[in-house]
Amino acid sequence: MGAGHDHGAGGAAPDHRARLAVAFGITATILVAQAVGAVLTGSLALLTDTAHMLTDATGLVVALVAASLALRPATKRRTWGFRRVEVLAALAQAALLLAVGAYAVVEGVRRLFSPPDVPSSELLVFGIVGLVGNVVAIAVLASGRRANLNLRAAFLEVVNDALGSVGVILAAVVITTTGYQQADAIAGLFIALLIVPRAFRLLREATAVLMEFTPEGLDLDDVRAHILSLDHVEDVHDLHASTVATGLPTISAHVVVDDACFRDGHALEITERVRSCVAHHFPVSVEHSTFQLETAALRDREAHGHA
Repeated sequence: MGAGHDHGAGGAAPDHRARLAVAFGITATILVAQAVGAVLTGSLALLTDTAHMLTDATGLVVALVAASLALRPATKRRTWGFRRVEVLAALAQAALLLAVGAYAVVEGVRRLFSPPDVPSSELLVFGIVGLVGNVVAIAVLASGRRANLNLRAAFLEVVNDALGSVGVILAAVVITTTGYQQADAIAGLFIALLIVPRAFRLLREATAVLMEFTPEGLDLDDVRAHILSLDHVEDVHDLHASTVATGLPTISAHVVVDDACFRDGHALEITERVRSCVAHHFPVSVEHSTFQLETAALRDREAHGHA
């Protein structure tokens, strides 16, 4: 009674390790420079941006490891290979970003009421160094940012680092021109506001994959209705859809067809039509699908057994 469509592990994951390695090298260099600057200046904005960059550098390492693992082939024990590692990497980055953001908010509020003296000229130099490095890293990652969740997380990290560097530069300019030391704390809070929403967004997206929610953009009611509109299809049940990794949605269902389809060889044609339906008719193309064709009698026996 079974019929389906098998793509193995859904094809090999694309190799993005080279651009991730370059981005990590740039980020690590800026991290060391800004850490020195944070110690020398005592700036919260620079310290927060350094902590943010430490998180991002860690995230890039995780992304690089995840990209390497994702290329390992599937086995009989790991039928999807390590494709889902990218999702775990994004989840870890989100958790780290939330911790950094929380610290920045608490420390920033404290410093608004008790601001330390911050040397603005040194702060400006380190802010410019960070911005230049981040712009280069953005250029390296930009072309592949939509490839998967892991690379998207890495790209967003360096973009937010660049915005953080802009905040550091603005704080230095304000302190230089007005002597308003609270500008450093305000810049630190600004960086935190960049970090926290992105962390929650990454957390939500990664959790949706791990919880095997229906892929965004795929309406299962529409899928069911379209399959039911095919000739000889009487019912669709046990319809499930999930995402293994970026670009790898899956769908499965039991499709009830006329009894005669199993006698006249029509079942194979129906299988192909259903598979083509989910692969080409909807906004989210599902190339990896598994469908079990069955008679109404078998469906009723299954329903009775589940009762």
